[in-house]
Amino acid sequence: MRKKSLLVLVALSLPSLLAVLAASPDVGPGAQWWSYVQYLASDKLEGRGTGSEGHRVAADFVAKHFQQDGLTPAGTNGYIQPVKFYSRRIVEEQSGLDLVSAGKTEPLRLGDDAIIRAQVPPAAHLRAGLVFIGYGLSVPELKYDDLAGQDLQGKVVVYMAGGPSSIPNALRAHAQSTGERWRALHAAGAAGVISIANPRHMDIPWPRLMVLRFSPTLRLADPGLDDLAGNRLVVVFNPAQAEKLFAGSGHTFAELIDIAERGEQLPRFPLVVSLDEHAKYTQQEVTSQNIAGILPGSDPALKQEYIVLSAHVDHLGVGEPINGDRIYNGAMDNAAGVATLLDVAETLHASGTKTRRSLLFLVVTGEEAGLLGSRYYTFHPTVPLAQTVGDLNVDMFLPIFPLKQLIVHGLEESDLGSLLKEVAAKEGVEVLPDPAPERNVFIRSDQYSFIKKGIPSIFFSFGYTKGSPEEATVKQWLSNRYHAPSDDLQQPVDLAAAAKYDKIVLGLAEAMADGDQRPQWNPDSFFRRFAVTGGQ
Repeated sequence: MRKKSLLVLVALSLPSLLAVLAASPDVGPGAQWWSYVQYLASDKLEGRGTGSEGHRVAADFVAKHFQQDGLTPAGTNGYIQPVKFYSRRIVEEQSGLDLVSAGKTEPLRLGDDAIIRAQVPPAAHLRAGLVFIGYGLSVPELKYDDLAGQDLQGKVVVYMAGGPSSIPNALRAHAQSTGERWRALHAAGAAGVISIANPRHMDIPWPRLMVLRFSPTLRLADPGLDDLAGNRLVVVFNPAQAEKLFAGSGHTFAELIDIAERGEQLPRFPLVVSLDEHAKYTQQEVTSQNIAGILPGSDPALKQEYIVLSAHVDHLGVGEPINGDRIYNGAMDNAAGVATLLDVAETLHASGTKTRRSLLFLVVTGEEAGLLGSRYYTFHPTVPLAQTVGDLNVDMFLPIFPLKQLIVHGLEESDLGSLLKEVAAKEGVEVLPDPAPERNVFIRSDQYSFIKKGIPSIFFSFGYTKGSPEEATVKQWLSNRYHAPSDDLQQPVDLAAAAKYDKIVLGLAEAMADGDQRPQWNPDSFFRRFAVTGGQ
């Protein structure tokens, strides 16, 4: 059944909606948190797509609660920091990809075989040779370089997502980030990229990626923040069809998967086939919202330092239907995280608690498009970045079973890991390192924007050990609900577990803000160098 339109919302003013929520009875732990999720993930907000009316209404809702909870406005227009984007769509009926070999042309089926991404304005017409460059990583600190000795000038490079186990997890994820990978490829003369996921580690099945390709691709309109400058083509290839790329090369994709699964370095070699591409796209400018508010600190000296509590409010909006449903509500991703920030702000306000350092509550846009709202903020901060001393990010923490363990991304990088262990232990919760580093979660949420600016940051979600029922539950959720309309208000949620999580977030925020020493990178962390250089 098709979901209701945002037009229903217009008939009811925001104050009236807030009054309805306020009148909802408190039925136990997690009830207040859940009321926030219910509003933000309601059909009326139509998935809070970046730049949409539903997102604007969600931003107003967050700003209104910031005001009610006594936060000082920290945007550029009250609580709001406007962010401008380019929104692009590929016109598939006027676009195409062909593989060419020995004078023969094999047309690729857009969607079935490959997807042209509008992360960059694709070339109107591009003919180029193809080179397989393994993982496409360059990590000079470890003397690892997939690009060494390869002729990439004017070529479209093909790479497999991932990296060798010889590179530590966090650094391996960093090297795979869009900006880091392209910086090295661009310097080597590459014209574009074709990425292939390792099919054994895909969060989203290919049939759903086919559906998602019709959603607009967003990039920051600020040209100084374009980390893909010079790229003329971005293609994502279906792993099930990837053997087409390797025909006649002496290698198979199946062979390459086996090498990757062993954690070894992949071979690098030119491909026999070349690429012939033509593309048409549309583009428009849209404006979306970051929302920021400050709970001022109480210490005369330390209140000039800021601890950021971050979460993203955007999701995928209205898209192609799955099982007849067009609204991608984003209840767990990430109405849940925004609700946690609102819950923490309300708890601090109700108790009258004042931390020594100031707390900056930052709800950002454009995360689903590549951490764009947080990237914009870190380049256009509304409080001095030099006085921003730590970030605690909350995103898709999945309260779908009782909270006994936390998986922490960045656990070994700063003293925030040991601080979290102390806070979680008081709640009887065990802290674990990332059991699935191949998912690259370390770089896939907004804490990474702060890390690249040298600010110690941490992100944690509900945990599990390998082979446990909880792991199976998370994998099933990712396969069935992640970036799908079924991430809605009808899914099972453990409210008591969510309340326990929020208590840990509050406890860690207070510990970060009240410590005599600001958060510190560990001496052996790769990322501490950004604190010295000023970051990227």
